Amino acid sequence: KGLNKIAQKVGEEGVETVIAALAETEFDLINEASDLVFHLLFLLREKNLSLETIAKNLESRHK
Repeated sequence: KGLNKIAQKVGEEGVETVIAALAETEFDLINEASDLVFHLLFLLREKNLSLETIAKNLESRHK
């Protein structure tokens, strides 16, 4: 698919997650958030980054 397409999907799913959070059911939010996480993980993999790297970064920011 390529990095541009993957990044576009992350953006689309982010918008859909926000819409679901504001105007839809909890079930819809769970589905959209799941899609967002899936595509974000795919993007991280494409950039050779792990979820562990992200977790460590978050941990270091909140000490």
